[in-house]
Amino acid sequence: MTIRTVWHAPTGQTPEDTRLATSALLTPVGALTSRGGVLPGGLELKGLGAFQCQIMPGRAVVQTGDRQGAYLVVVTEDETVTLAPSSPDGSRKDRIVLAIEDNPYDASGAARAVIKVIQGVTAVTGPQEPAAPPNTLPLFTVTVARNAGHIDWATAVENRRYPTAALGGIVPTGGFNGWYKGQYRDNGDRLERWTGGQNGAWETYPRPQAWRPWTPSWTVASGTNPVPGNWTHDCWYVQNGLTVHFTFRVVFGSTTNFQSSTTNWRFGLPVASTARHTHGIGFAELHHVAVPTPLPAKPSDRGVGRMRITGANWFEIELSSGLARGAAPGIGIIDAAFPWAWTNGDHIVGSGTYEAATPA
Repeated sequence: MTIRTVWHAPTGQTPEDTRLATSALLTPVGALTSRGGVLPGGLELKGLGAFQCQIMPGRAVVQTGDRQGAYLVVVTEDETVTLAPSSPDGSRKDRIVLAIEDNPYDASGAARAVIKVIQGVTAVTGPQEPAAPPNTLPLFTVTVARNAGHIDWATAVENRRYPTAALGGIVPTGGFNGWYKGQYRDNGDRLERWTGGQNGAWETYPRPQAWRPWTPSWTVASGTNPVPGNWTHDCWYVQNGLTVHFTFRVVFGSTTNFQSSTTNWRFGLPVASTARHTHGIGFAELHHVAVPTPLPAKPSDRGVGRMRITGANWFEIELSSGLARGAAPGIGIIDAAFPWAWTNGDHIVGSGTYEAATPA
């Protein structure tokens, strides 16, 4: 039959039926195949004697052929493993593997899971690991040094286990492709999500937000709005969740029309803020260029302003310092005439952080 169920028909369920159907609960790597590996924290190795070690309890999945299925294995007690003694002719690398033996498929005459040693070839220099036989899961590689009286279990062992997880679980390693959109893995220092599709790829999750430019609006509390003209602006923002960071720089130009209104200037936010409209969100430097004419000439000057949200979509700048040249202009929100009569070349540079009304 090509359609199989388990724990359904009163008779006739085979071991193969059980393996293929229950693999629906494992991390898929193909239509009928699953990711083999060791469940995290299991099948550790500890040295026992000169050439003996033990594989400690744990659970694993050994994926075989498409139709043979995935074998779920549990080791409930320490398993003793014995490696061959060293050789005077050179050193070697031995593999310790978890092997599946199943007579209908391999004519082994057995139906079991067993931990085996695949002995490597002795070499004077550069011994190589032996190839892993089919239907095995690598656990460890052990270097047996030339003429060694014992194995240094602290330095001679290389971990060859790779982890796996149940369907929907987060596999704690990298180095493999995903199978379905929305699959996750823990790649050491970041969580990644598989995008799916023909050109699927792993992407950091949540996806890092990029800085984006924005053009601030420029209005007044009442009266006629200023006209930017040929001002230049360099304003950028990034939103992560409800948090917005932004930088703000505007340089007024020769055709900028400040108008004559002395009501508060308002600059648009990149995204709407919450209802908390009175919070300070950052600081800005106010820079006034020298004006040689008409006489008397006016020198350059600077001041610091506090950016303060006064509406859901804008902020105002409140002078929060004296001026660099010692003038005492008073306090208040900047406008066309405060803290000076603005002119071509004057600029405002600042940055801030605030809470957005809706998450990114």
